[in-house]
Amino acid sequence: MIVYMKKFTIALLSAIFVILISCSIQSISADHLEPGSGLFITESETSIVTSNNTNYQIHLQLVIRNGDGQLISVLENNVGGYIPHKITDDIFDTAMGEKEIITIDNIKYEKVQWTNSGGYTPDERNKKTKEYSIWKIGSCADFSVIGHGTQCISIFQVLLPTITLELGDVATQDWTILRELGA
Repeated sequence: MIVYMKKFTIALLSAIFVILISCSIQSISADHLEPGSGLFITESETSIVTSNNTNYQIHLQLVIRNGDGQLISVLENNVGGYIPHKITDDIFDTAMGEKEIITIDNIKYEKVQWTNSGGYTPDERNKKTKEYSIWKIGSCADFSVIGHGTQCISIFQVLLPTITLELGDVATQDWTILRELGA
């Protein structure tokens, strides 16, 4: 009887293990079964493409001031990156605020302007300064359905020259994002 129970337990645990593995493979690969690029390229890294010659045009102006309000730096870039996925359009449509229709070179765009301003507070690893070069607009969501759990991802991002922020510095990000209509 004990031998039969051991064999039954091993067989049952083996079956459960196989089912768990096959279910996790299916959910992880589900993101990559859709046409085009999937949302994730690894367990925690998203697929990002440059906005050059796409239906999105991304511009960021970053203004850095010290705690007294004195200007330290102004940095700009008109090429950014975004996730080539439906989630980008969903965030643009629902979370980016009011849109304006503009025409540039006979092409109609939806235009969104978004500003984020905040003072720098040091983290535990770096008590006095922090270097930044990638600026992001992100979204946090539960991606368990596709096997990635709850994560915060960068929907839009821009690379600027590295700047060092000190305690009390204020970074104001002025984003302008255009999406071509009908594209």
